[in-house]
Amino acid sequence: MRIGVLGPEGTYSEKAAKHWCPDAELKYFGDFEEVLIAVEAKAVEAGVVPLENSLEGAVGLTMDSLLHLQVRIIGEVNLPIRNCLLGKGGSEIKVIISHPQPLAQCRQYIRDHYPNAEVRTTGSTSHAAKLAQEFPEMAAIAGAGAAEKYGLLILARDIQDVAENVTRFAVVGNETMPATGRDKTSLVIYLERDRPGALYDILQEFASRGINLTRIESRPSRRGLGDYYFYIDLEGHVSDRPVMGVLQGIEKKASMVKVLGSYPRA
Repeated sequence: MRIGVLGPEGTYSEKAAKHWCPDAELKYFGDFEEVLIAVEAKAVEAGVVPLENSLEGAVGLTMDSLLHLQVRIIGEVNLPIRNCLLGKGGSEIKVIISHPQPLAQCRQYIRDHYPNAEVRTTGSTSHAAKLAQEFPEMAAIAGAGAAEKYGLLILARDIQDVAENVTRFAVVGNETMPATGRDKTSLVIYLERDRPGALYDILQEFASRGINLTRIESRPSRRGLGDYYFYIDLEGHVSDRPVMGVLQGIEKKASMVKVLGSYPRA
């Protein structure tokens, strides 16, 4: 199986993909949207992209891409994130570089230990580590595995602001997964016209059928201020009778309902 992940080698996406399918052939892409476009075009059989982090919330680029591309979530991986500060050592650190998510996860550490350092963003943690190879005054925030891969020292371990730091990754493909009895379904709902009780009416469909929601989050529709898509995760599979019933109910009340996929829970 060919799986698309964020590159270059050494990213957390790569680690999540290896956890899901240890024997896969990995293909590396420049950002999460490129991974999903490759899945849609069937250039790879699957892609692994981050959905949300326990400290920083949803990954916007992934959420927006899932809405607009014709792909399906077929699995998920919950990966503990242990950020490290990597560098060549022996020089004063003047620049700290990483992907925006790890930088946000380590905001307090950077403020406490390197208040005068310039903070720069890059496309991935492994790209940051690769850059830190070249400049002694630069340090990267990445996983410990990137240190060995790029010939860097681990200057500090577990520098995330909260110890329990977990990222949930989606495994995305083109097929529909069969029910397993331990499934989760992801939806996107658009209400179009905001009115008192509109979201309540939607949520009541789930409550009346005893369906547990594990996540609900809004994303701007980009059509105007205060206009949102709602991303919902629920327990169950689209082939389950209660889930089929709730989909029929909310389709009558919402302007758009898109099933992003039903898949085994991590």
